[in-house]
Amino acid sequence: MLAAILVISGASVFTSCSSDNDDNSVSQPRERVIAFEGIENGRDMGGLVMQDGRTIRFDMLVRSGKLSTATDADVAILTSRYRLSNVFDFRFDAEVAASPDRVIDGVSNTQLSTMPRVIIEAYTSGSSSSGQTDPSDQGDLLLQRAFDPQMQAMARGLYPAIVADADAQARYGEFLRGVLAAKGGVLWHCSQGKDRAGWGSAFVLAALGASRQVIVEDFDLSNQSYANKVEALSAQVRDKEGGDEAVAFIRAIIGVSRENFEATLDLIDQQYGSLSAYIENQLGFSLEAQQQLRAKYLQ
Repeated sequence: MLAAILVISGASVFTSCSSDNDDNSVSQPRERVIAFEGIENGRDMGGLVMQDGRTIRFDMLVRSGKLSTATDADVAILTSRYRLSNVFDFRFDAEVAASPDRVIDGVSNTQLSTMPRVIIEAYTSGSSSSGQTDPSDQGDLLLQRAFDPQMQAMARGLYPAIVADADAQARYGEFLRGVLAAKGGVLWHCSQGKDRAGWGSAFVLAALGASRQVIVEDFDLSNQSYANKVEALSAQVRDKEGGDEAVAFIRAIIGVSRENFEATLDLIDQQYGSLSAYIENQLGFSLEAQQQLRAKYLQ
């Protein structure tokens, strides 16, 4: 939801993998981006290649934006193609109350807020008058906040705050255990499916054995989904004679910050030893559980 962003990723959204859960012997191109009608920033985690040469199976793991705008066609994709059984919602209470996920028959929806309390308070403090809790939907408020040094600093500090927050750690650990236990397809999301969902994806990928490059490129792909909106609001900031920090704030709120994401991965290495150690010790997802996750989702 926050942090400074640099460029739109050029990473390919195409991979080679099977198109069917039950027959993984045929290799063919697959597009990871899912063409939902009402759900933003949806993509299949399938086809990504792990360090041991195995790939994630398609049609099992999905990341996206909130499901409140899901259409009947979107639900049909999730229930037929993905045989969805579990949804994990990383939004906080006010976000969920304002835009509750669409109920999907037979699907368990678990809310696991991973936003640090201090960030929640900062965002909701300026949102009550508009009746909105998602700052990405508040154009005028965004432009105002873009010039606020305190908000700019908070944007830069969001990712370190998430990974250091004990409650967020516990909930991401619960999420990983839920992914392992799921009986069908799994979808996780936050509001826009980029920051909190992006960290959830990073933890899944790391537990599956992905390289840092694969993790970073998947995180950065969210910028492609929001490129037009980023540029439109950035142009308004420039029209108001905003500097680089103001433009970076807009880009961070609407897109993601690859630079801040990589810096936070470095911070994890420095403070916790490695991302793998962080997942095992801070998130409580054991090496044995990680091996079980790989057996379930890799081919």
